[in-house]
Amino acid sequence: MFHHTHPYPPFNLQDATKLIVGTLPPPRFTTGELLPEDVDFCYGSKNGMLWPILDRIFELDLVYENTAHAIAQRTNFLVERKIGVCDIVASALREKIDASDLGMQDVKLRDLTGYLRKHRQIETLIFTGGNSKNGPEYFFRRQAKEEHLKIKVIAAEVPRIHEFEVDGRKVRTVSLTAPSGAANRAIGSMKKYKQMKAQNPELTTFDFRVAQYAPFF
Repeated sequence: MFHHTHPYPPFNLQDATKLIVGTLPPPRFTTGELLPEDVDFCYGSKNGMLWPILDRIFELDLVYENTAHAIAQRTNFLVERKIGVCDIVASALREKIDASDLGMQDVKLRDLTGYLRKHRQIETLIFTGGNSKNGPEYFFRRQAKEEHLKIKVIAAEVPRIHEFEVDGRKVRTVSLTAPSGAANRAIGSMKKYKQMKAQNPELTTFDFRVAQYAPFF
């Protein structure tokens, strides 16, 4: 069994008003066997779409390479925008060494609700995926249930929005379509995507994500 541990600690929790919450980066980030186009930072996989999406929205002119400059571009952006990153999975075991959420076993979680209690300026959790098994929202709901936090539905369709109270303050969650190629099929079946595609045949699943993500960052 491969022990898949998260290589990065939570980032910018002390100043963030929004937290990006995912699960685990690909196993090569744990073993340190990065590719030349990977960035040694959260969501730095060459195949991931989060940074390309944010690059498009904010015109960041990011470089996609395994360099200190690439890391600095991303950390500076997050600090300036008061955005933190706190993936909810600390570690998991895998029989097959891949990045599949469903393949995770014996999952150990970070204390996300504890971080919310400590850092009271955090207002929004941005889940990079929905409530499917082993996704970030799925695990957070498990934690919330254990903490007896009541989650209220604000918007039921993707991007799904919920709200809950912790220590007397309201925190909102947003569940976005995952920034991975695996989610493209799900996008293709979405009513909203079909409507937008009918109006603009040139629209891609990447364009759709950009439009979906932009209001929440």
